[in-house]
Amino acid sequence: MSENTSAAKPASAPTAKFGGKGLTIGIVVAALVAAVGVVLWGIQLTGGLVQTGMRNFDSWGLYITSFMFLVGLSAGGLIISSVPRAFGMKGFGGISKVAVWTSICCTVLAIAFVVIDLGHPLRLWELFAYSNLGSPLMWDIIVLSAYLILSIVYLWATIRFEGGKGSEKSLRVISVVALVCAILVHSVTAWIFGLLPGHEFWYTALLAPWFVTSALVCGVSLVLVVVIVLRHVGYMQLDQQNIVKMVKMLGVFIMVDLYFFGCDLLTAGFPGGSGAETVAMLVFGPLAPFFWIEIIGCLVAAVVCFVPKLRTNPLIVIAAVLAIVGIFCKRVQLLVGGFQIPNLDYANAMSPYTVTDWSAGMLGAYQGMVYWPTPLEFGVTMGVFGLGVLMLLLGLKFLPLKPNEQSH
Repeated sequence: MSENTSAAKPASAPTAKFGGKGLTIGIVVAALVAAVGVVLWGIQLTGGLVQTGMRNFDSWGLYITSFMFLVGLSAGGLIISSVPRAFGMKGFGGISKVAVWTSICCTVLAIAFVVIDLGHPLRLWELFAYSNLGSPLMWDIIVLSAYLILSIVYLWATIRFEGGKGSEKSLRVISVVALVCAILVHSVTAWIFGLLPGHEFWYTALLAPWFVTSALVCGVSLVLVVVIVLRHVGYMQLDQQNIVKMVKMLGVFIMVDLYFFGCDLLTAGFPGGSGAETVAMLVFGPLAPFFWIEIIGCLVAAVVCFVPKLRTNPLIVIAAVLAIVGIFCKRVQLLVGGFQIPNLDYANAMSPYTVTDWSAGMLGAYQGMVYWPTPLEFGVTMGVFGLGVLMLLLGLKFLPLKPNEQSH
């Protein structure tokens, strides 16, 4: 049977009825994980950030890595929902509201990681009281806040329109503005790193488009996993052809993202290039496991996306998860890699409060990875992700996110 014939077949009947005891158990478990994260965050507040693996040489860690990753995850839902409306194209079978809700959840978690990384929530007001509008950090705060507000407004407008209360023209205007803001938020997040010339790995003009393509990869992957699972548990009906369209998009995004990465590595590592040390660090050095997990995982995901016989739902989910893991590994490479190569040419005071591996001296500080999270950081991070799962499940239970005859 040809791909077009099989793709056009509607999805089979749901295998289970969504909700009930299983959903309640999921909400309770997610709430407990989030509560444990809050307790661990309280411990961090009492003892300070010295309890984490971050030090003077590596002042950002798992929290900012997760922030970058979640900003990227938030892209897929909003873009998949807004692009068809903005350009008058056919949508993806009514997944718009679910996709935007996943985007909102990820954006809330991204902001939560920024607050956690500040060290104390009472410092949050200082970002606005002493803001420097010439700093990319302030640009990101402004754009990310606007992005969250626009996502909520877009979801609200979509629900109103599908309920017969809003106009399609106003919804299209909101979708265009939301799409522009989605591109901006990922570009500005990249500029936080890319406009710092003191770190070899970050100082590249490709970083902003690279962030956008990576965001599309992991964002579309997340939406695919969510909608396939929701279709399986009976939350929505979705034709397989719509899933295939998203899978093909994912394959293209993966290849573009790998192309940008290859261009950057070639420019840095070509004979005479100033970034040869960076390339060696990724390919053979301490960050090599993350590098090869990303490359191999994304290539396997692309093969699944482009080979029609492999586009079964279980393999699609596996490919999407591989792509998400690959982009997370890329975020680890980016953040840790920027600190991995010393950028100080003068002596620095060595103590457990300034360097992770301070006992071995300056050279020892750069043997292996300069940063590794502590159990406390892992626990707080799991708590934040538990909050995200809790938000997603509560939205699916109480918000009108199911598609109807007006869904795009």
